[in-house]
Amino acid sequence: MPPYLLLSFLLGGIYGALFHFWQGKTIRDLVIYFLTGIIGFGLGQALGNLLELNIFLIGPLHIVEATLVSWLSLFMMKWLKV
Repeated sequence: MPPYLLLSFLLGGIYGALFHFWQGKTIRDLVIYFLTGIIGFGLGQALGNLLELNIFLIGPLHIVEATLVSWLSLFMMKWLKV
């Protein structure tokens, strides 16, 4: 597994776990937020590649774009009350 892929899963999972500790209540919320953080991070990475934004890169990883989309997806998940 490439290191940047491992870092993507790690950061997305951490964002989901942090959001759960701040807003979550049940173990179900933890799983949902954990997965949402990872998926949102991946979507942000894809968006950064598509728009060719190079704000802050770690290797091929678009940290800023991926982080923003990950947190946006977490807030949307909370707003939708899934």
